[in-house]
Amino acid sequence: MNKFIKVHETLTRLRYKFELLKEEFIDENILKAYLENIQGVNSVRVNKKAYSIIFNIENIDIKKTIEESLKTLTLEDLLSTNCEDNAVCVSCIKNEKPSLEGVVRAGGALVAERFISNNLAKALLTTTAATPLLIEGTKELFNEGLTSKVLESAAVGISVYRKDYLAANSTNTMLALGEYIEETTVHKSDDLLKELAKPNVKEAWIEKLQDGKKVEVLVKTEEIDVGDIVVVSAGSTIPVDGHIVFGDASVNQVSMTGEAEPIKKQRGDRVISGTVLEEGRLKIWAEHVGANTATQRIKHYIESSLNEKSSVQLKATKLADKLVPVTLGLAGFSYLITKDFERVASILQADYSCALKLATPVAFKSTISKAGHNGIMIKGAKSIESLSNVDTFIFDKTGTLTKGDLEVIEVQSFDEQWTEEEVLNLTASTEEHYFHPVAEAVVKAAKQRGFVHMHHEEVEFIVAHGVKTEVDGKSVIIGSRHFLEDDEKIDFSSHKEKINKSLDEGKTLLYIGFNGKLLGTIALSDKIRDNAKESLLRLRQLGVKHLVMLTGDVDKKAQMVAEELGIDEVFSELLPTDKAAIVKKMMDEGRKVAFVGDGINDAPALISASVGISMSKGADIAKATADVSLLKDDIQAVVEAKELANKTMRLINTNFKATVGVNSAILAGATFGAFSPIVTAVLHNGTTIGLLLNSIKGVKA
Repeated sequence: MNKFIKVHETLTRLRYKFELLKEEFIDENILKAYLENIQGVNSVRVNKKAYSIIFNIENIDIKKTIEESLKTLTLEDLLSTNCEDNAVCVSCIKNEKPSLEGVVRAGGALVAERFISNNLAKALLTTTAATPLLIEGTKELFNEGLTSKVLESAAVGISVYRKDYLAANSTNTMLALGEYIEETTVHKSDDLLKELAKPNVKEAWIEKLQDGKKVEVLVKTEEIDVGDIVVVSAGSTIPVDGHIVFGDASVNQVSMTGEAEPIKKQRGDRVISGTVLEEGRLKIWAEHVGANTATQRIKHYIESSLNEKSSVQLKATKLADKLVPVTLGLAGFSYLITKDFERVASILQADYSCALKLATPVAFKSTISKAGHNGIMIKGAKSIESLSNVDTFIFDKTGTLTKGDLEVIEVQSFDEQWTEEEVLNLTASTEEHYFHPVAEAVVKAAKQRGFVHMHHEEVEFIVAHGVKTEVDGKSVIIGSRHFLEDDEKIDFSSHKEKINKSLDEGKTLLYIGFNGKLLGTIALSDKIRDNAKESLLRLRQLGVKHLVMLTGDVDKKAQMVAEELGIDEVFSELLPTDKAAIVKKMMDEGRKVAFVGDGINDAPALISASVGISMSKGADIAKATADVSLLKDDIQAVVEAKELANKTMRLINTNFKATVGVNSAILAGATFGAFSPIVTAVLHNGTTIGLLLNSIKGVKA
C-alpha cells in the first residue's frame, strides 16, 4: 500500500505528497497519463523532485476515488497504460484547462479591499487571498531551492508585512493572471501538436471470398492484415497505407501533406491512412496496417515532440535557475543600502525565469505543428536545432534527387538463341518476388509486352548484389556488374563495347547471366526531379556549404547528374554499407551532416547523421530511424524543413535577447526605485505573455 499525504485542498484542486515518486523507475509522464484517466479529473501536474501531485478536479466528491487510486497504484498499472518508451501517448493526454480559481480569488480580494475600511479585515482578506501563493513558495523553497515562485511569494509577503494591502492584492492578481495566461499559452502549444494526431478509424470494409463469391465484410481496423483488400467509399477516411487495385477517386490529403486541392487517384497509385476519399470508390491493397500506418507514425512523432528537450532549451532553463539567486541577492543588497521594503518587493518581481523557461518550448512546438500540417513530421526540438546547424547535405540519389520511378528503356540479348522478350521474361519471372524499384520496373515492362512467366527454382536474394536461381538446371544470375563479373566470374570481354556505349549514354544497366555466360542487359532510366536543381540552390541560400551525392551508378553517369544539379562531391559505384561510413567520415571532419534517403539500406546512414531525413516513399525502417519524415514526395519539402528550422532558431534567439534585455531594464528600474511592485509585476508579466504569444505565433511555414 502506497503512502501519501494531502497537503492542500480546495473545491477544485488537490495536492498530495506521494512516496512512490521517490522511486527511479516511476516516469512522471506515464503517472500523469494514468491519473488523468480517473473520471472527474480535469488535469494532473506531477513534480517528481518535490514528490508532489496536483489534481485539478470537477468537484471535491471524487477525492475518495483519487486517494484510493494512489493507495493501490502498482507498477503493473503504469506499465499497462498505452505509453511506450517512457513517452506519454497522445491518446492518454487530456486537454488541460488552466484554472481561473487563483485569478478570481486574488482579483476578488483586490476589489473587496477597496470597500473595506477596517485594517484588520483588510489584513485577513489579503492574507487569505495570498496564502496559497505563500504556501506554494515556501514549499518550493524547501523542496526545490530558490525558484521564481519563491521570489514572487516573498514579494507579496513583504507587501502584506508592510500592510500595503493594495500592493499585495494587485501583485497577487497580476501574478495569478500572468500564470493563467502563461499556462493557457503553453497548453495551446501542446494542443497544436495534438491536432496533428488523426482520429483512428474504428471499422472498415474489406473484400473476402465466401462460398466462392467476393463479399464486403465490416471489420475492426485492428483485424485488417497486410494483403487484405480494403474498400473505401466517398466521405470515408482511408484506414491503411496501400496501393489502389481498383477504381479511381478524388482524395483530400490536406491533413497529411498540406496539399489544398484534392488529388486524383487511380489504379496503381499509393494512398495513405488519415486522408479522406471525397468522390469515387476505391479498393486498396493494404501494405501498412495498424501501428505501421502513416497516422500511427505521426502519433509517435508527436509523443517524442511533447517530451523532448533541445540543448538550447536546457541551457535556457539552467540560466533561468542561476539568475534567481542573483535577483534575490540584489534585493538583499538593496535593502541593506536603502532599508526600503517596497523597493525590495519591486526587485523580487523582476524575474527572468518564466520567459526563459516557457517561450523556447512553445516556439519549438509551434514549428513542429506548422511543419506537420505541411506534410513534414519532425521528431522534436533536438531535430529542429540540429537541422538549423547543418552545413552539409548528403543525398542518396535514387528517390531523392531523382523520381525513383525507374523505367525500362532498352533490352539487349547477347545470345542469338534468346530474343529480347525472352531475356525480359526471364528477368521478370525471377525479380517479381521482390519489392525493389528495379524489380518493379522490369516486371512492369514485361507485363506491357505480354509477360510470359518462366518456371524457375527457389530464388536467392543477395543483399546489395542481386538474385540467383535456376531454370532447367542452369544457373540464372541477375544483378550488378560487380556481382556477375567479380563474384560469379562471368566474362564480360566480348560485350564491353555495347555495354560501354550504354553507360556513356547515362543508362543504368541490369546484367543477366545464364549458364555461366552473360546473356544480356536491361537498361533503365530514372529522371531527375523537375525541382531538384532549384531546391539545391535554395539550400545553399539557407547556409548549406556542401552538397554531396551518393549512388551505386557508374562514375560517368553519376558525374553527369552531379554536373546538371551543381553537386559539390560525388561518391559512385557504392555498396549500401559504404553510405554510413561516408557520413561518419564527414562528421569526424567537423561537418554538421543531414542525410536524405529512402531505402532499407539507408537506415545506418540516417542514424549516423546529425539529422536523418526520410522521403515519403521510403522503406519502413528508413522512416522509423529518421529525425524528419516527409509525407509528400517532393524534394522541396527538404528545403521547407531546413527553412523552418533556421527561422525557429532565429525566433528563439530573438526571444532570448528580448527576455534578457527587457527584464534587465525592469530590474534596473526596480533597483533604482523607478517602479513600484505593481508596475514591476505588470511589466514583467506583460513581457512574458508577449514573448509567449510571439512564440506560439511562431514562424511562417
